[in-house]
Amino acid sequence: MMQYISTRGSAPTLTFDEAMLTGLARDGGLYVPAEIPTMTAEDIAALAGLPYEEVAFRVMRPYLGTSFTDDEFRGIIERAYAGFGHDARAPLKQLAPGHFLCELFHGPTLAFKDFAMQLIGQLFEFELKRRDSRVTIVGATSGDTGSAAIEAFRGLDAVDVFILFPHGRVSEVQRRQMTAPSEDNVHALALDGHFDDCQARVKDMFNDFEFRDGVKLAGVNSINWARVLAQVVYYFTSAVALGAPHRKVSFTVPTGNFGDIFAGYIAKRMGLPIDRLVVATNQNDILHRCLSTSEYMVDGVIPSISPSMDIQVSSNFERALFDAYGRDGTAVAQLMDELKAGGFKVSQGALQALRENFDSGRCSEEETLATITRTLKHSAELLCPHSAVGVHVAEAHMGSSPMVTLATAHPAKFPDAVEKATGVRPGLPPRMADLYERSERVTRVENDLLAIETLIKDRIHL
Repeated sequence: MMQYISTRGSAPTLTFDEAMLTGLARDGGLYVPAEIPTMTAEDIAALAGLPYEEVAFRVMRPYLGTSFTDDEFRGIIERAYAGFGHDARAPLKQLAPGHFLCELFHGPTLAFKDFAMQLIGQLFEFELKRRDSRVTIVGATSGDTGSAAIEAFRGLDAVDVFILFPHGRVSEVQRRQMTAPSEDNVHALALDGHFDDCQARVKDMFNDFEFRDGVKLAGVNSINWARVLAQVVYYFTSAVALGAPHRKVSFTVPTGNFGDIFAGYIAKRMGLPIDRLVVATNQNDILHRCLSTSEYMVDGVIPSISPSMDIQVSSNFERALFDAYGRDGTAVAQLMDELKAGGFKVSQGALQALRENFDSGRCSEEETLATITRTLKHSAELLCPHSAVGVHVAEAHMGSSPMVTLATAHPAKFPDAVEKATGVRPGLPPRMADLYERSERVTRVENDLLAIETLIKDRIHL
C-alpha cells in the first residue's frame, strides 16, 4: 500500500488522496512517499514513442495506491492535457550540439506549472465530487503558480480558490492571467510584500488549525505532493527521446521553490539514468550558495527580470534535505526552526548527499539578457528570462551526456525583458490575444494574517 509521510516526522501517515487534499502536513512538514517506486530499464525503454498521456499514466500510477482506479486516472490525465497547444505536450528543441530545450509552456497559461495544475484540478474535482465535499484552496505565487491554479480550478463546483501574489512584483501578463477570470469561485489577492511574505502567510493559515479546519483548507502550491509528481513525467519523456535508458541525460532547471528540480531527483530515484541535475538560480542565489558553502542564509529578495525565481525560502528544498539527512524528521524540523531565525548550516554528510545529486550555478541580470540575445541569434529560439537563466547555467555544465534545459515559460509572459534583450516584443498566442482587453478583478490586501483570514471566511461558499 502506497503511504505518505511528513518530512518532519510527527504527522499522520496518509494515502495519496488524503495527502493531496491535505497539502501541508499538520506538523508543518511536506508529504513524501514512504517508498519510491522504481522502473526497470525495460519499463523505461518501453516508453519510447508513446503519447505523453500514456507515459504520464505509467510513471505516476504506482504512487496512487488504491485512491483511483486505472480507468479513473486515465480519464483524469486525458482531461488534464486536452487543452494544451502542442500534441507532444513537452516537445524538445535542439539549441546546440548536445544541448536541448524542453518546452514546457504550451499549456493554458503558457508556463510549466500547467503540467501539474491542470492534473491536480482534475484530481481534486473528481475526488471532491466522490466525497460530496468542498474545499478552500489558498496558494501563494511568484507569478506562474497562481495563474495556473486559477485556470485549473475556475468554475469548478467543489472549490473556492484564493491566490496571494506580491503586489507590483509579477509581470503584467502574469497578473492579468490571475485577475481577468470572471468566475466567482476565484479570487486574486495582491499582497503588500514579496513572494516569501505570501508563502509565509499561506503556511500560517495551514498552521492555524481552527481556521484550517473551519474553511476546509487545501493547498496546491508545490508543497502538494501531487504537483511534484506531475512534473516527474517530462523528465522521462525527454530522457527517453534522447536515448534513455541506454544513455544518461542531464537536466538544468531554472529554480526558485525547488519543486521542478526535485521532480527530476524523484525520476532519478525511480531508475531514470540521469547524469546531473543542475540548479540554475538568478541573482537571488540562496540555493547555489547553500550547495557551494553549506550555509542556507536568508539575505533579502532582490527584484529581477526573472521574477518567478525571486525567492529565498525554497519550500521543496525541505524534501531534498529530508533524504539528505537519512529521512530524519527530527533533524529537518530543527533546521526549519533555525530557518525562522534567519538560516541554517547543512551538515557535512547531508551536504555530500546533496552534492551527489545536484550541481548549481547562478546567472546575473546582464548574463540573462545576453543569453536571450545570443540564443535568438545562434539558435533562432526566443527565451523567456527564466529559461535564459537555465540555458546560461547549463552551458557551464555541459559534459558527455546530452543536456536538457527546461524552458519554463513562454517569452510573451515577460515581453519587456525579451524586448530589451532582442528588440523583439513577443506576441501572445492567438487564443490569448485579447488578454490586455479583459477587465480585471483583484483585491489589495495587507501583509496581515487575520485580515486575510477574515476576507477568505467572508467570501467562501461552504
